Amino acid sequence: MDLTPEIQDKLNKLQEKYAAMGQDMSAYLDGLLYADFLTYWDYIHLDTLLSLQSPKTPFPDEEIFIMYHQITELYFKLSLHEFKQIAEHPALTVKFCTDRVKRINAYFNALVSSFEVMVNGMEKEQFLKFRMSLLPASGFQSGQYRMIEICATDFSRLVDKSKRDELVNATIEEKFEHIYWKFGATELATGKQTLTLKQFIDKFAATFLQLIKDREHNNLSALYQKLEAEGEDVTLLAEELKKLDIFVNVEWPLSHYKSAVRYLERDPVDLAATGGTNWQKYLPPRFQKRIFYPFLWTETQLEEWGKTWVLNVLKTIRDEK
Repeated sequence: MDLTPEIQDKLNKLQEKYAAMGQDMSAYLDGLLYADFLTYWDYIHLDTLLSLQSPKTPFPDEEIFIMYHQITELYFKLSLHEFKQIAEHPALTVKFCTDRVKRINAYFNALVSSFEVMVNGMEKEQFLKFRMSLLPASGFQSGQYRMIEICATDFSRLVDKSKRDELVNATIEEKFEHIYWKFGATELATGKQTLTLKQFIDKFAATFLQLIKDREHNNLSALYQKLEAEGEDVTLLAEELKKLDIFVNVEWPLSHYKSAVRYLERDPVDLAATGGTNWQKYLPPRFQKRIFYPFLWTETQLEEWGKTWVLNVLKTIRDEK
């Protein structure tokens, strides 16, 4: 068949591209000639993806538990992908930042709204049995979730609230010793660090510290304040940041708190989480007062942080019982 002008033009551009790189275009055309057509299952590595569930027990609902947590980590990866684009943009604009935060909020909205699918999709009796085979693993050990926190706010906001004011001018390493989540992974009886926490620190401490340093001046909080200081209209961005604050620091931990109350609350003594974490004090937002963007909230909202949500969740759970 005759080459159309459009095809000839594209061939000329390809020739220029490969010549500029010192490459032989005909060799690449040979590769294209012999290459097979791409399939959906090969492109997303479907066979590998569907083989990544390895239950530790014969209870069928354990597979639900595994798959949901894998889905969660993929959403976390999507969120980190957006945070990286924002932090590393060479000429950040309010629109670009707002659009990416909207994406992150969409991911967390999907996570929060789908959590009930997992909780209601497992029989309580099965969960309470297969969970014992998971020791000392815990969702507490999600490194990507901690990275999201680091990318979202000034690291001082992640210091335990009892030390936050005291360590304002401390080094990053000193602040890291008092990061809030370390206090949620203590043995209920002795107050010592759990094996879950020790494993987590051994694996991720160096990664976290490097990310904290990398995001010291381009975390989402710092970038918002920079755009605002430059006189940009940040109204829509502020609204999205407030949604993100609620999703990550209220709705997501409360989804876990609601699940823990449903499965682990028991008279006279509550059951411990698989990692030995103190979920009763660690998960409720009003105890942690972890707030990414305190400058966007009123004093009353800061004081009452998470309280209404917790009370509503507890009421819902107890009404169900």
